[in-house]
Amino acid sequence: MIKDNQKSLNRIHVVLDAAVTAISYLLAWYIVIGSGWAERLGKRGLGPEYYFAALIVIVPGYLLLYSVFNLYTPKRVLGRRNEFGKIFKANSIGILIFGLALYLGRKEAHIYNFSQRVVVYFYTINVVLIAAERNAIRIILRSMRSQGYNQKHILLVGYSAAAEGFVDRVRANPQWGYHIQGILDDTKPQGSEYSRVEVIGGIDELDSILEKNTLDEIAITLSLGDYKKLRHIVALCEKSGVHTKFIPDYGNIIPTVPYMEDLQGLPVIHIRHVPLNSLLNAAIKRSVDIVGALFGLLLFSPVMVAVAVLIKATSPGPVIYCQERVGLHNRPFRMYKFRSMTVQDPGKEKSRWTTPGDVRVTNIGKIIRCTSVDETPQFFNILKGDMSLVGPRPERPFFVEKFKEEIPRYMIKHQVRPGLTGWAQVNGYRGDTSIIKRIEHDLYYIENWTLGFDFKIMFLTVFKGFINKNAY
Repeated sequence: MIKDNQKSLNRIHVVLDAAVTAISYLLAWYIVIGSGWAERLGKRGLGPEYYFAALIVIVPGYLLLYSVFNLYTPKRVLGRRNEFGKIFKANSIGILIFGLALYLGRKEAHIYNFSQRVVVYFYTINVVLIAAERNAIRIILRSMRSQGYNQKHILLVGYSAAAEGFVDRVRANPQWGYHIQGILDDTKPQGSEYSRVEVIGGIDELDSILEKNTLDEIAITLSLGDYKKLRHIVALCEKSGVHTKFIPDYGNIIPTVPYMEDLQGLPVIHIRHVPLNSLLNAAIKRSVDIVGALFGLLLFSPVMVAVAVLIKATSPGPVIYCQERVGLHNRPFRMYKFRSMTVQDPGKEKSRWTTPGDVRVTNIGKIIRCTSVDETPQFFNILKGDMSLVGPRPERPFFVEKFKEEIPRYMIKHQVRPGLTGWAQVNGYRGDTSIIKRIEHDLYYIENWTLGFDFKIMFLTVFKGFINKNAY
């Protein structure tokens, strides 16, 4: 049996990364200096000894950055896109440090004359070559594992939804190199299968299987009802010395990826991770909201003035329509919109959807609704702090009360400020579309928020969010 040799692979990774980093730097030097390009541009260059001496700091420095960005974790854990993202970030930090060092040492002649083009070329070449090297290793490992080499032999203890989920993911990712030898369970009959993985016996047989020393890993996948056996199973695994991991069967209770907090040695599992609960994240987002709302008002002010005049001239009633919506922490607020309908009885309006061909919508209203211009007064809601540029769209209290009883996890959306636009909206879920799909997208946004994600949604809104066939 091929045991797990991740340590050896990591050493190979480090050696290859060091070699590729040095080669990238030397290629950059040759292109800019060695080929004579810098001299043709009239630059007074340094001797090669100064550039080559920099490798003494560059190579270990970049290896340290790769370690900080967890680029030496197993390929089973680190996906291709995630790996490239970490390579890009590590090299970006590297070039910033490199540039800062050159700036701070500019009074020294040999640093002042150091070619900045070498640094830029090194950055570009190194990102490309390191990514290519990592992909080559990934391809080689996949080939080896498909032939039965470098496989990790694993046994599942307990049949549950967690066990099925693990098997499904292993089947979908053969490059991980997992070989599941079977499942031990006391409730399923021996010989029964799930996706070609067989139940090979009861949990009481674990001790005798561990004595054979043929396993790399044990994955405890007990169902919730069998957690009373957990202490005994862990004790057996610890006694044998085999690496053991626990895959909790909480899919029906905690439907998302939780995160753990260390409370003075006491592990606390949070059912839902909301990045915007962080004061720093919330402050950054609020700052972007204020700047963005001011810019939006400045940009759209001519359009808003024109729309206000047209509404006043073509339909009796107020220009701005205020409607009660439910926002952050379930608190109601007054959301502003340009009035796009005839004046109605507030008691009837609060529980009615807008439908295609709705006679209540004015002629000007049809235009401003389908182009989302009617939403621009919400920049004032953003400045007040009732809303954000990006977030789940707020709903009326009547429908909040209705949906919270009908749709699981509906109320989670109120853990963040509602938005002028959102992930659901740029994916087409606005107006008379699936509420369930809308909530799924809202929850994904809430749990995966980053500032970059916000900018992505705002960018997509420009092309996909303003005009929508479901806005009427």
